[in-house]
Amino acid sequence: MLGYLENILLQDDIEKIWELHCDLMAQYGFDRLIYGFMPFTSTPGHEDPADAFVLSNHDPDYLKEFIKGNLFIHAPMVRWTTRNVGACSWSWVQERKRKGLLTPGELKVLELNQRHDVKAGVSIAFSDSSRRAKGGIGLCAERGLSQEEVDELWERHGRELIVLNSILHLRISTMPVMTARRALTDRQRQVLEWVADGKTTADIATIMGLTNATVEKHLRLAREALDVETTAQAVVKATLQKQLFSNRIPTSWNLLKED
Repeated sequence: MLGYLENILLQDDIEKIWELHCDLMAQYGFDRLIYGFMPFTSTPGHEDPADAFVLSNHDPDYLKEFIKGNLFIHAPMVRWTTRNVGACSWSWVQERKRKGLLTPGELKVLELNQRHDVKAGVSIAFSDSSRRAKGGIGLCAERGLSQEEVDELWERHGRELIVLNSILHLRISTMPVMTARRALTDRQRQVLEWVADGKTTADIATIMGLTNATVEKHLRLAREALDVETTAQAVVKATLQKQLFSNRIPTSWNLLKED
């Protein structure tokens, strides 16, 4: 486990970090994972899926319906994760179903899960320092394991699994991850960084050798790319997305990005 933690902390490649984590979780009996991180939410409870960064090793056919078909919006455990902190057994969903508390959208998610043998597992909602950020991971048990067996497994290993997954989240959430559908251009990043440093439009124009109108154009395009109304919001959102003041911004494989 120490070797795993060293690799996670030293790696700067998200794909490699994810591969290492999936391999480790499979050793515990969780062979299909889905991780989501939203570094910026403008209105808590009304999150924009476009702001989310998602990683998963589920079957592509499942992800096509669950993620790109937007069924995840109705998923009971996804909703639980956005509103809570800690771990929750998927038996919670079955209990709500027995009580007739699930919505038509939630029942549709359960039907999809049944078809793809996504039947037992545990979800973890992470605690973040920013109230605007939210992250969570769903650990789906390998085929053949019942929820009762998963709950027994969790009794034995739950504490270490929470720690391991929390470290994964902390590592990924502090990396320069592209979470927006449209990444900022170099010019857009530069003008926002100067704004963050307290420079006026005229200052930025002088520093960058541009006209005031061109600086305003870059600021407007940055606001549009980040889907915010003001430049102040753009600075906050781009900073939380690690798009500003980063040495390197890697290309990610965000499942929510448009093809």
